[in-house]
Amino acid sequence: MSFVLTLIAAPAVAAPGPGSLGRFPEGVPLAPAAVDAARAALDALGADTASPAWLADAGTPGAACDIPFEGLAPDQADAAARAALDAHYPTGGLDVIAQSAEGRKKTVLVADMDSTIVTAETLDELAAFAGLKDLIAAITARAMNGELDFKSALRERVGLLKGLPADTIAKTLAEVRYTPGARTVVRTMRADGATAVLISGGFLPFARPVGAHCGFDRVYANDLILDGDTLAGTVAEPILDRNAKLDTLVATAAELGVPMSATLAVGDGANDLPMIQAAGLGVAFHGKPTVVAGARAALNWCDLTGLLYAQGYPRDAFVCD
Repeated sequence: MSFVLTLIAAPAVAAPGPGSLGRFPEGVPLAPAAVDAARAALDALGADTASPAWLADAGTPGAACDIPFEGLAPDQADAAARAALDAHYPTGGLDVIAQSAEGRKKTVLVADMDSTIVTAETLDELAAFAGLKDLIAAITARAMNGELDFKSALRERVGLLKGLPADTIAKTLAEVRYTPGARTVVRTMRADGATAVLISGGFLPFARPVGAHCGFDRVYANDLILDGDTLAGTVAEPILDRNAKLDTLVATAAELGVPMSATLAVGDGANDLPMIQAAGLGVAFHGKPTVVAGARAALNWCDLTGLLYAQGYPRDAFVCD
């Protein structure tokens, strides 16, 4: 079959994560009847479908299933399946990705950090020590939705933190929470030969330990300037922005000699959108509205293991802690 439609149900989670993750603390089961309904919707449009292949146990929270098909474009299959599944999941809880079956597994992963690999925006959490979290978080939200110039917004936010004790960086890092599935995605893909890159518009004092914890091969981020034992209120230039993220994706693929079709990019903010749109599989993960609208694939309910299911990895192939 030329294409595959993947259905992924929201898993049970121990703690809320970015976006809607955590809205279903007990998870959402993927019922065989719902899979049958999605397949029937494709058949009704003239598709030729094959028997579903379960990637994780049927009828359980966080289950995933592939429906191979041909005779329809992926966007047609996606729309038909979503319409059919609305009756089974009227309040949400199920992600759908339709794509080409060829080259489905990717050999390059490029991932955003804040609100993707970790559950929060680390700069916002750092601002809490200055009593400015709400103010800075509001600026962050607008920048991540593409309403503000990223570089200007970053300089403004960092400027507000001038004089903050440098030891608050370590205190913020100690409170970082990882999105469920973060380590599993990186470790599984690397075990299968992929190269994993963490790239953040945030800061190296957070990105380096986060990258090491998850097992990324490479880490790129901005750096904060210190004035002795306090933050200077400035960022080292040049600032890593949306263009730098895209350039890193393209350069990594070129260096490794792999086509762009073999790359996977994931993120939630407007500064991630160019790399998401350029990647072979670009995913908005619990993304801001403008990012979801501009991405070809979105995961709005599942955790980061949805990236593995989207590539066809069965649950028993995951490299877990």
